[in-house]
Amino acid sequence: MIILAIDTSNRPLSVAVLQDTQLLATATFNYRQKDHSTTLLPLIADLLKQVDLQPSQIDRIVVAQGPGSYTGLRIGVTAAKTLAFVLKKELVGVSSLAVLAAPVQPENDETVIVPMFDARRECVFAGIYQQKNEGLVSLLADQHLALTKLIAALKKYSKIILVGQDAILFNQQIQENVHAEVVLANKVFDYPQAYQLGLLGRITNPVGIHDFVPHYLRLTQAEKYWLDHHQEKLNEPLVEKF
Repeated sequence: MIILAIDTSNRPLSVAVLQDTQLLATATFNYRQKDHSTTLLPLIADLLKQVDLQPSQIDRIVVAQGPGSYTGLRIGVTAAKTLAFVLKKELVGVSSLAVLAAPVQPENDETVIVPMFDARRECVFAGIYQQKNEGLVSLLADQHLALTKLIAALKKYSKIILVGQDAILFNQQIQENVHAEVVLANKVFDYPQAYQLGLLGRITNPVGIHDFVPHYLRLTQAEKYWLDHHQEKLNEPLVEKF
């Protein structure tokens, strides 16, 4: 199976081409001036060219479905859906947080892995995962939540690994409040790698192309504004009638 994996869910842009579990080519950028919307498709074309593959030879397209940046998610998901539709290929969505957690291999079976992104205002996007014999298992579903609520959820665990480039922002506060062994993952795991995304997507069921949407896990600013000003019309469409 030839897999094209795409992650534009946050500042890093990562793309990989796999043949089953073998990595054929990958590239990751974490440069602020790189615009995902202008970089993504040329990067995909270049990687395929480097490994002598035509787009028609792809069997499955795997995309990071969120949480993350609204704009970044829309770019990646739109590109993946378009390619899957035009090329008539399978489409798979994978949690952006699971991509961070997947390569972390704790020495202790009781250790939990907590990938996180800063969601601002003392909130985070986070999940709780554990490596089992069958692979990565979710113990707490990905969600947007206050840091205090994440800390409360972590208090029942004795060994915790925090992963993600934003984890360092919350490391001290978590350590002071959970009374457990809390460590930061090796810096090499701080950035999402499309190779890991492809491996997870290889064993995940495909989704319907037209029904697939990003997992933002929180309302957009426009949706918040609408709900604040239209409480009496919660079932009305978000477009004014003329």
